[in-house]
Amino acid sequence: MTLQDILDNCNPVQKDAILHDHSLRGPLLILAGAGSGKTSVLTRRIQWMIFQKNIQPSQILGLTFTAKAAAEMLERVGNKRVRLCTFHSLALSLLRETTAGLENWKRLGFACLPKPSEQGTRHFEDRVIRAGFKPGMLERDDLFNPSCHKNVQALQQQLSIEVLASGQVVFEDLIWLAIRLLNEFAEVRTQVRMRWPWILVDEYQDINPSQYQLIRGLLGNSPNLFVVGDDDQAIYGFRGADIGNILRFQKDYPACTILKLEWNYRSTQSILNLANRIFPHKAPSLRKRLRPGMRRTDTLFAECAPVKILHSQSPMEEMDRILGIIEYLRAKHGLRFSDFAILVRYNRQKEWYATALRALGLSTQEGIHIETVHGSKGLQYGVVFYCGLAEGITPGELRGKRSVRKAQAEEERRLFYVGVTRAESRLYLLFCRRRHWQGDLRNFIPSSFLRVQAAETKPSALRRFGMVFLVKCYLFLCELAYMAWAMVVFVYIRLFRSKEIQAWIEFKLDAWAHFSLELQGLDLTVTGKENMASIDWNRPVFIISNHQSYTDIPTILTSLERMVGFIAKKELTRIPFLGYWMKRIGCLLIERGKTGVGQEVNAAIHRMPHAPNIVIFPEGTRSKNGILGNFKSGAFRMAIDHKAILLPLIIHGTRSGWETRATFAKHHPIHCNILAPLDCATLLQENPNFTHKSLMLLARAAMEQAL
Repeated sequence: MTLQDILDNCNPVQKDAILHDHSLRGPLLILAGAGSGKTSVLTRRIQWMIFQKNIQPSQILGLTFTAKAAAEMLERVGNKRVRLCTFHSLALSLLRETTAGLENWKRLGFACLPKPSEQGTRHFEDRVIRAGFKPGMLERDDLFNPSCHKNVQALQQQLSIEVLASGQVVFEDLIWLAIRLLNEFAEVRTQVRMRWPWILVDEYQDINPSQYQLIRGLLGNSPNLFVVGDDDQAIYGFRGADIGNILRFQKDYPACTILKLEWNYRSTQSILNLANRIFPHKAPSLRKRLRPGMRRTDTLFAECAPVKILHSQSPMEEMDRILGIIEYLRAKHGLRFSDFAILVRYNRQKEWYATALRALGLSTQEGIHIETVHGSKGLQYGVVFYCGLAEGITPGELRGKRSVRKAQAEEERRLFYVGVTRAESRLYLLFCRRRHWQGDLRNFIPSSFLRVQAAETKPSALRRFGMVFLVKCYLFLCELAYMAWAMVVFVYIRLFRSKEIQAWIEFKLDAWAHFSLELQGLDLTVTGKENMASIDWNRPVFIISNHQSYTDIPTILTSLERMVGFIAKKELTRIPFLGYWMKRIGCLLIERGKTGVGQEVNAAIHRMPHAPNIVIFPEGTRSKNGILGNFKSGAFRMAIDHKAILLPLIIHGTRSGWETRATFAKHHPIHCNILAPLDCATLLQENPNFTHKSLMLLARAAMEQAL
């Protein structure tokens, strides 16, 4: 298998992950957004290790959570000598192996070969009581957990003797016993680490404390750890999964690398916009922004319909609306029943919707999927009806002390994110005011999660000024106040959390761009985001755009959803705080009218510690009529000289949104169209005589066509 075969159709971040060098960049954590191709990256990584690095397949250990997932990955890898298995099957095999002439289970004190079984919780509680302890003092899964409180250690010892004699272990015992093998027996530890020097873990956000310790025991001090997970999809806390394991990865492995897979190959931009608003207060270093990477021509997907909220007074009214939409979309787009799914929070809801469909003459053999959100994880559907968006159902009721309720609320939000990101083309969020629930006919209020979608069209309270001058003065002061406060926070971050400084700046720049557009009451629509999927931002990227207004800057930043600098005139640095932030984000400041500006900019680019990602307005002046002005050649000369990627953008509506805006009485639409990038390296390879003038003509033709 060639390198080209392995990397085929991968985006730049996926390639970076597949080719990761542990010896140079340490352990790798891949934060993989929903629908971003994480399983493909993991399996291609294994293929690269085998076919390009000549690593023996038997030296590779891949861990996941279900036998089905392990089998599917093994099939995609195409080499059965790779050990791809669940945590429990690995632990059981370690117990049954022989090391230095002695069976490992005998080392642990078993009288016979251990066999996993599902022992009843009630039976174990009875044994705890008969031993003279209060019920609940020791959970069955913690029988071999060495970290339990010292008050129950005597109980652990007493009850574990019975298990060692009978060999009747439960699945969690296997993990703790495997950890004990690695910790207490050097000959076992040495043999295991020599056998599997390369470890890969899927769904890392779902590991529990014992699985975490098992990974550490297998790894030792080796940097060869490759894990994939999504903290936004950690929804199994009730099973003991600890999201803290993924959140503290950087602390556990200070020399690690973190990559983010943010290109979504499943959903429309409208659905992703909602998903991106679900975690507004997330730490910048872990924040992901899903971007559409899917190219589909079917009309249902291409319409990019907005996410809709449907309110009903009763369950049957709700069901009538669902069926009406199904019939309409089937007639208009030729969909099958299997293209539709109803998602719910609880199994008892699932049963109700299945019964209701049968009563109306539609069985689930017709193909309509009815799933709990937990059960839908990893799946996707063309059209999703997300039902039960009411307080007490989604999110579910929170119980326990304050810290427990907070953790439950965070997991409920992540569960909502999973449900939203199952949809490909259409998503309906459904609220029913009155329904039978837990034996009573109850009235409900809309879910707090619905406010996330409603916020998309929430009018701004600032839209009340009537004069352009007053509007601009007010907006200007608000912008300065935002920048001033950000400087205070920046100083704190730099002093006390310096490792997060770059991620914080990128997050704050994105937040400022959204703040600016919201402040001005501008509704931005972005098209062509899929054209960014092939761009390698580790190379020089020059973004060119028509120039209409100062609002073009936050418009571009919001459209690209990443940190880029600008080539701007030095006079702007006279504005308080603005010059400070322009330098922080890598803007190149020039003196307009000065000779030799191009050489000065080129020299500054060469001094940059990383590849430049810079926005340039090649017209040189703001257009008052929307027509492209005469292009200056400097941007195109630099693009050719650096063999850069040139990304053209076309912006509509920002002039009337700022330059002539006299009122905030209504939403003002603006639009950014991201055109196909032009790779100068490829163009030069195809035609060595390709010049900056040829590039300028090519870019201008594309931009004029888009206008």
